[in-house]
Amino acid sequence: MRKIFISLFLLLIFIPYNVSAQDKIDVKFSKCIDGDTAEVKLNNRKIKIRFLAVDTPETKHPTKGEEPYGKEASDYTCKKLKTAKKIQIEYDDNSDKKDKYDRHLVWVFIDDNLIQADLVKNGLAKVAYLYDDYKYTPLLKDYEVTAKFNKVGIYSKTDNSYYTTHKNNNIEYYIKKLLGKILDEIFK
Repeated sequence: MRKIFISLFLLLIFIPYNVSAQDKIDVKFSKCIDGDTAEVKLNNRKIKIRFLAVDTPETKHPTKGEEPYGKEASDYTCKKLKTAKKIQIEYDDNSDKKDKYDRHLVWVFIDDNLIQADLVKNGLAKVAYLYDDYKYTPLLKDYEVTAKFNKVGIYSKTDNSYYTTHKNNNIEYYIKKLLGKILDEIFK
């Protein structure tokens, strides 16, 4: 009987198990990309991660350029990642595991703090890309309401109307930008 127990125990130790979406996985910092994307090492393999359920202003977009608070969001995230003692990712049961760019869609914990919550709370990100009921979105939505009320970051008086409105106003944004350039040329 003892041999059977020991055999079963050893078998359980060496059988790989699937990580449930609720488990946090330790990763190591590799590289900063922007406010809501980074590169980490998972089991000595570099992967790109996209912070689930948030969107930070752009910093390097080919057509949008740098949006207000994009640099601040990117710097904030990068500083947190570089100085972290512990970085963990968590997949959400209600989300795809990867996006169309092959980035892992994850919740990111830096020293036990959810970075998405920090970004939203500080007005450096908005709650976005919600395709289902994700685990931490109620918390993020509460922080977003507070950031808007307190006019923090992207919700401050800085002209960031393009970013804080729906992106379907894209054409209006470019027309205003183009008109500004034309007027600048006329009155040189």
